[in-house]
Amino acid sequence: MHIRRTGVHTAWDNAIPPIASLAPGAEVTVETADASGGQIGAGADAAAVAGLDFGRVNPVTGPFLVEGAEPGDALVVDVLDMTVGDWGWTANIPGFGLLADDFPDPHLRVSAISGGVAEPLPGLRVPVVPMIGTIGVAPPEPGEHSIVPPRRWGGNLDIRHIGPGARLVLPVGVPGALLSLGDAHAAMGDGEVCGTGVETEAAVRLRVDLRRGAAPATPVIETHPRAHRTGAALATTGIGPDLMRAARDATRALVGEVAARTGMAPVDAYLLASIAADLKISEVVDAPNWVVSAHLELSLLG
Repeated sequence: MHIRRTGVHTAWDNAIPPIASLAPGAEVTVETADASGGQIGAGADAAAVAGLDFGRVNPVTGPFLVEGAEPGDALVVDVLDMTVGDWGWTANIPGFGLLADDFPDPHLRVSAISGGVAEPLPGLRVPVVPMIGTIGVAPPEPGEHSIVPPRRWGGNLDIRHIGPGARLVLPVGVPGALLSLGDAHAAMGDGEVCGTGVETEAAVRLRVDLRRGAAPATPVIETHPRAHRTGAALATTGIGPDLMRAARDATRALVGEVAARTGMAPVDAYLLASIAADLKISEVVDAPNWVVSAHLELSLLG
């Protein structure tokens, strides 16, 4: 089965009719729209970012009814393959992102994607590691629920390891599960610190199955080695009693290091951190201070 990206929705709602039914064990290829819902094109500039309608962002294709799925079951989704578009975008959206106060102005970089790399700036070639940003099932609570924040039922998880070779296990909240997915990225760092990765269209091949009565409390992921970065890295740190402030400090330090070492504009270093750097909680036991570190492969610094 191949589902085009025309059947999309922009809110979670268990009253949305399914666009197709899947038997347990079935495979399906799902086309997904980019996270702007077509508001940002390949020739766009920062004005398109300033004018974004957030009511149209993160469209997801679906929902898919999984035959026999009942509340309390586990929905097992295997990501078998994923093809991304030939271009993508990364933006600093005013008021959005970890360092929103530092970077208040709209900013956009459009990447050409080919040969396994995305190029947001001339000569800056970021390896393509495809992933699904938003994937989840309908919540049992009635009415519309924003697509932006993640929840127990999945949604906008933005876990960069949910890509080819990965397995995602979701709790089923309503009969039929009602699975939807979208918000593909050609590359994204852990934390997605500016709020966007290399946002792009995609075609995702999935297999779905059920485990009766085995719903996890929250989504569970089994990762694949291709999603892990292994090169030598630069790591900056944030240290203190507040994890969010430590995350900001680590990110600010990385932005400063990248700008100083490469001459890159700080806002572009911020975008690079969002698409290729991994934000990690490195220590959370030595009270009163915790450590967050931001890791960027040295090969990206030239």
